[in-house]
Amino acid sequence: MKRNLTAQLLEAIDYSPAVVLLGPRQSGKTTLALELARERPAIYLDLESEQDRAKLAQPELYLADHLDKLVILDEVHRAPGLFPVLRGLIDRARRDGRRAGQYLLLGSASLDLLKQSGETLAGRVAYLELTPFHVLEVAERPLDELWLRGGFPESLLAGSDARSLRWRQDFIRSYLERDIPQFGPRIAAETLRRFWTMLAHHQGGLLNTAQFARNLGVDVKTAGGYLGLLVDLLLVRRLLPWHSNPGKRLVKSPKVFIRDSGIVHALLNIPDKETLLAHPVVGASWEGFAIENLLANAMATDPMVQACFYRSSGGAEIDLLLAWPDGRLWAIEIKRSLAPKLERGFHAACADLKPERRFVVYPGGERYRLAEDIEAVPLPQLAKSLRGG
Repeated sequence: MKRNLTAQLLEAIDYSPAVVLLGPRQSGKTTLALELARERPAIYLDLESEQDRAKLAQPELYLADHLDKLVILDEVHRAPGLFPVLRGLIDRARRDGRRAGQYLLLGSASLDLLKQSGETLAGRVAYLELTPFHVLEVAERPLDELWLRGGFPESLLAGSDARSLRWRQDFIRSYLERDIPQFGPRIAAETLRRFWTMLAHHQGGLLNTAQFARNLGVDVKTAGGYLGLLVDLLLVRRLLPWHSNPGKRLVKSPKVFIRDSGIVHALLNIPDKETLLAHPVVGASWEGFAIENLLANAMATDPMVQACFYRSSGGAEIDLLLAWPDGRLWAIEIKRSLAPKLERGFHAACADLKPERRFVVYPGGERYRLAEDIEAVPLPQLAKSLRGG
């Protein structure tokens, strides 16, 4: 299944000496990298493999033998000492006239990898994020199936809902017991599972770290650290509030979403669509699902687009506000209803901000006007519009 990021990744490799491809585990980074490796001279090293790590016992000597190839380093965050070596080899290749296409670095944790590579490879590296499948990549599959199962390839393509749920439960267990301990101080797997499950129940709610801390029996700093870790692993999104309206009293806390809807449903033991539609999380789950799909396509068009939400103390509210670099604003309300109706809060927020475009995303199949300046749009159609289609 073709990934929409392929063209961007090829372009980045062709203009930058090093490219960092970020994404959560099992999102398809390795598959995509190996596809590209078949089209050009390349070698692939998995830094979770003892055999491949042994090849890099003296990395400068080994990598110097492959300056004529694209070197793919998977799970590169496991070898932070490589970055100074890569900088030296990139500079040597530049002197020899080769200015692009040398290293593709794959990683599943953003903060440390961005910091390490940014400090060491400044001016030599480009960054891309591969999300799990989004709606335009699997247009032939039912939208509600993608919503229920989420976008991780093994979950979405499973033979049944039951197998998909089992894969996601195993994925969560693997993260808690094997992956997360690599990235920081030892955290009890059961404590972090409880925290992750609390986030699922709180999907789309305003962040209240103190409340989470009380419920877990830990201090606020510790609870904040748990959240930061899940954000760093690209599993949770903090959607920040709009703050550039000094004349209004605005909400200052971010909203918190588990980024993949299938993981939300696995944490809440929701096995099928019928159970989901009767669950209290249904609206918040749909909102998070829509936001992730829209942002994946908006950022593919312009990585500098800023996403936030708007909420004032007077009740004015917009679920998703896209601020484009040229100053344009798009206001997007998200409804899980085939006959969406807008509350006064959306109109009041639009009166405050005067966005250029105003949309209501809903699960139907027809695009139509709710008012002269407001369109009701199916999620796939708005995702396509954001991608320039």
